Amino acid sequence: MKKFGSLFNVKNLKSLMCMHVGIVMLSVGVYFFKMPNGFTTGGVTGMGMILGRLTPVSTGSWIWILNAALLLLGFVFLGRKTGIKTVYCSMAYSALIYVLERFLPMTAPLSDQPFLELVYAMLLTSIGSAMIFYSGSSSGGTDIAALIIKKYLKLDVGKALLCTDFLVASSSFFIFDVKTGLFSLLGLFSKAFIVDTVIDNLNTCKYFVVITSKPEEIEEYIMKELHHGVTTQTSIGAYSHSSKTMLHTVCKRPEAIRLREKIKKIDPNAFVIITTSSEILGRGFRNV
Repeated sequence: MKKFGSLFNVKNLKSLMCMHVGIVMLSVGVYFFKMPNGFTTGGVTGMGMILGRLTPVSTGSWIWILNAALLLLGFVFLGRKTGIKTVYCSMAYSALIYVLERFLPMTAPLSDQPFLELVYAMLLTSIGSAMIFYSGSSSGGTDIAALIIKKYLKLDVGKALLCTDFLVASSSFFIFDVKTGLFSLLGLFSKAFIVDTVIDNLNTCKYFVVITSKPEEIEEYIMKELHHGVTTQTSIGAYSHSSKTMLHTVCKRPEAIRLREKIKKIDPNAFVIITTSSEILGRGFRNV
């Protein structure tokens, strides 16, 4: 019972919510903006769109088939560490595209502004993918292919993934037209930048350096209320030659506002340095 309850703590619920919002955003971006315009920016979606154009089988069905095949290959070549979350995300994403095709068929783009639609396509799919990655999962597809290539060809994952997606995006020049191909390549490179930016923002933490004459109260608040550790050291001011305590701690962005206000309330004369970090590894933050 205790183990079951631990699955529904705040951290896990936040991760699940982030994952499901990401799946919806990814599906909406793909179905309403990428598919009608033929933006093949790589991945299973791009391959599905190309195969959907060349065969009588729908794009949604191809995405489902390709995801299932790649997941099977992942389990065969990579083992069970492929992850249950990845299986769930890829199947949920494929199913949502399939359902949208059945109930909201798209016969033409939403507007006559392809660049505007590319912007929405990249924003929705990039933010959706970033949220899925942030939850500790992936949408499957060419991520698995890249891991297989890395394992057997000793190629960096990022390079393997970029090569795979670049080949898919480049094929849009021949399957669709030059304009669509140019938009697809632009989308491919912009997506990589947006995903990294969004993940960095989601991981943003604050590093505090506090020089104070009342360290005990601040330490107690950080450890008991914020549940974070504190490192202390004695410091001597070169100008005043007075001895004070220097506290070092890190916390999440919402906690930083509370901590800043509490420090000023406890010690109005405290000297506080706050810096931003996009990656903190260790207990209470990201795993190494």
